[in-house]
Amino acid sequence: MTENDLSTKFRFVQLKDDIKDQKFEGEAVGFFKDAMLRFLRNKASVAAAICISVIVIFAIIGPSLSQYGYDDQHVKWQNLPPRIPVLEKLGIFDGTREMKVRKSNIESKYKDSMVKIVNQYTERNVEMATVKVNMYKQLEAEGKYFWFGTDYLGRSMWTRLWRGARVSLFIAALAAVINVVIGVIYGSISGYYGGMVDMIMQRFIEIITGIPTYVVLILFILYFGTGIFPLSMSLVMTGWVGTSIIIRAQFYRFKGQEYVLSSRTMGAKDRRLIFRHILPNGIGPVITSTSLAIPLAIFYESMLAYLGLGLQAPEPSIGVLLSEGQKVLLSYPYLTLFPGIVISLLMISFNLLGNGLRDAFNPTLRGN
Repeated sequence: MTENDLSTKFRFVQLKDDIKDQKFEGEAVGFFKDAMLRFLRNKASVAAAICISVIVIFAIIGPSLSQYGYDDQHVKWQNLPPRIPVLEKLGIFDGTREMKVRKSNIESKYKDSMVKIVNQYTERNVEMATVKVNMYKQLEAEGKYFWFGTDYLGRSMWTRLWRGARVSLFIAALAAVINVVIGVIYGSISGYYGGMVDMIMQRFIEIITGIPTYVVLILFILYFGTGIFPLSMSLVMTGWVGTSIIIRAQFYRFKGQEYVLSSRTMGAKDRRLIFRHILPNGIGPVITSTSLAIPLAIFYESMLAYLGLGLQAPEPSIGVLLSEGQKVLLSYPYLTLFPGIVISLLMISFNLLGNGLRDAFNPTLRGN
């Protein structure tokens, strides 16, 4: 077949057309924006973040919403049950308490404050009755509202709870930040240099983690005393180890990448390689570990308070309030109820938030 024959069988297509790649529609999505979009799709994590925000706001402004200070004592109003203006009309948190009394004492002691007689019975040949008493009338506190009740010294539990939440969150946040700083620096050095440096640093971590955490915390508190700063520092003793291990793994993952090798070839210093090129790529796990470290710190602080090694009076914390409330749990359950609800919400919310951040910053899920 000749060249002329080929020319009659083939023809040029789109010879005069201006052919270009398809134009991208929409703006480019960066890593952090993509992570935020994926986080917002996780409804449980968003709800957890809102719950944490609400508790933090109340921890900041809650004490100022009450006319009573966290250490103001009103002994004549001791152990008042919760009384909330709107809910009291529904018979919930109305300032009443059921009490077992001698039937003969009802008229003399509880006539004006008794709401109703719940039950009557005989116990050891003594006529007894279970009566529902308005404690605010009984203790001459009519017109007062203690939303979460009062403790054995007549101190407002509303003020003490939010003051305690503020203290606990501050201790946990301070410990978490210091843990992250130490863990990032230690893990970066260990993972970047590797070899003998890494081996020595990891053996040191094994020695620290070989000592039980509770023993380290208790010995630290016994030696340095109690207080916000000693409690925070006691949580730092071994708390940074987990972050350092995560960062070390990230450095082993990224330090051999092409962009790191090219930057080193161009004369970049080790400090620049660590903090400018490698560390930003491993920041996702750091954020996740930080969010999970805060509830762990709150848990340890509460544990120390249960052992009597928490903050000293009159300064409250959630752990201190739980420790005081559990002593009279059967008689005055509200002293444990409200701190228990707050610490449970914090623990659950921070764990859900950490799970959401972990999925959001997981590069393998990008674009999903």
